[in-house]
Amino acid sequence: MSYPLTSGGPSSWSDPAPLDPRSAPLPRYGTGSLADLLPAVASGMGVPGLSTGLELAPADRVCVFLVDGMGWEQLRAHPAEAPFLHSLMAGSLNGTGEPMTAGFPSTTATSLASVGTGLPPGAHGLPGYTVADPATGALMNQLRWRPWTDPHVWQPYPTVFQLADAAGVHTCQVSAPDFQHTPLTKIALSGGTFHGRLSGEDRMDLAADRLGAADRSLVYTYYSDLDGKGHRFGVDSDDWRGQLMYVDRLAQRLAEQLPPRSVLYVTADHGMIDIPFDPESRIDFDEDWELRAGVALLGGEARARHVYAVPGAAGDVLAVWREVLGEQMWVAGRDEAIEAGWFGRPGDGVDDRVYGRIGDVVAAARDDIAIVATETEPNESRMVGLHGSMTPVEQLVPLLEVRS
Repeated sequence: MSYPLTSGGPSSWSDPAPLDPRSAPLPRYGTGSLADLLPAVASGMGVPGLSTGLELAPADRVCVFLVDGMGWEQLRAHPAEAPFLHSLMAGSLNGTGEPMTAGFPSTTATSLASVGTGLPPGAHGLPGYTVADPATGALMNQLRWRPWTDPHVWQPYPTVFQLADAAGVHTCQVSAPDFQHTPLTKIALSGGTFHGRLSGEDRMDLAADRLGAADRSLVYTYYSDLDGKGHRFGVDSDDWRGQLMYVDRLAQRLAEQLPPRSVLYVTADHGMIDIPFDPESRIDFDEDWELRAGVALLGGEARARHVYAVPGAAGDVLAVWREVLGEQMWVAGRDEAIEAGWFGRPGDGVDDRVYGRIGDVVAAARDDIAIVATETEPNESRMVGLHGSMTPVEQLVPLLEVRS
């Protein structure tokens, strides 16, 4: 995949043009993104009111197994560690052998909201790891839900699980017990019943059991530890490989227990990339006076930044970020990013309540760099594996299928 520069004017080796925000490899909203998966599944089960350009063969019983952090590129690079999942890759995305895409940013809160609601980030309103709350001016962490905000005001749309449950489909989620009452679960993944199980094996066994509990069933199950190992040790670590081996066994265990007339879809919320710990690769916002100038809040995460300017400074902040980072990152103003299709299909815009949550400037890494903040984000800045941007290693996710 190539990433062309702008063609609007001369450039030279000494003064290259910044990356054009329109040249970023966009999520396939409406045809092959995470937001299209459950609408396609539920429509095939007779749930009304859902539409998508993604076509999946109908099934009476569907289980979605989402593995946090298991990107397509990482899975493809590790056939020895994941032989079962690797054997399914040729038939991914309804037999085309292609991956799906996450939305932007390619991060857990955004992706899970897209999966559960069937909506792109510009509609469901979780457009980043941390974003500004226009009502308070504070940064809102949408994964940890801090500071507290009314979940159903923040994300008012029904989930696909709720729509399926109302249509008479037996619907449930099987996940870690700690996730049952989280705000993110409430607004993204609720509907039907929740079953908490600690071990991966117990989740797989219960998911298979619940799948066969009715003539029409929709079951969601989730595993997070692969992502944790990637953040802490990197996707080039033995710890991460060991977790991938375990995930492969879990997927096979679930597949071998599918009741008749069932389909299992294995997918993920994002991929991951290891960024070296050197000043050229990790640019410290807290130590960079140029990038800090005129900035009131720094949101997002290291590979996908929302930058909120002090009043009147948005144009200057955009100019500086584009001058400093424009050869390595796609840097866009808020309206540019929306119009280019970063948060939904080009031309669709975003919901009014979401507009102010998006940064005055949005910066997405193309190269192997990260904008860290070692003082204000010490834990995140120590992570080895990162994600968030639109590069294939972060954005592409599998959609692997097993039918019984």
